[in-house]
Amino acid sequence: MKFREKLDKLLGRILIVIMSLMVVNVLWQVFTRFVVGTPSSFTDELARYLMIWVGVLGAAYVAGKNQHVSIDVFANKLSMNKQKKLSNFVGIIIILFAITALVIGGIRLVYISHILGQHSSALQIPLAYVYMVIPISGILVIYYKISDILNRAA
Repeated sequence: MKFREKLDKLLGRILIVIMSLMVVNVLWQVFTRFVVGTPSSFTDELARYLMIWVGVLGAAYVAGKNQHVSIDVFANKLSMNKQKKLSNFVGIIIILFAITALVIGGIRLVYISHILGQHSSALQIPLAYVYMVIPISGILVIYYKISDILNRAA
């Protein structure tokens, strides 16, 4: 469990750094556009990529904290044993989704972007780096959900 707590702290700090970079980036964009009169060329693209990272990593973080959106009206009416079984079933469904869509689909997207040599227009960074967050997030979600299932079994 200590590893999970350390991972939560690390992921939380990474999200804080990304959000802080986004705020500074957007403030710079506003400053250069309205004060200087010549908008910075890279800020719009950087804000977009930082938003992707904070959104996808944030989803993994929320999944780890078990604070994702759920409808639990019916689950709360079940016995504790059935609630555990339902939570494990939902966890397995989330794991299957994370494996297929996030990990496998994300790796394919990263691979195709890398093979095609796609680069962002303003920053000129490989788009594979931008898309790398998708399989990373998938692996994090899988870890969190397996950990949850094992903790419920104990």
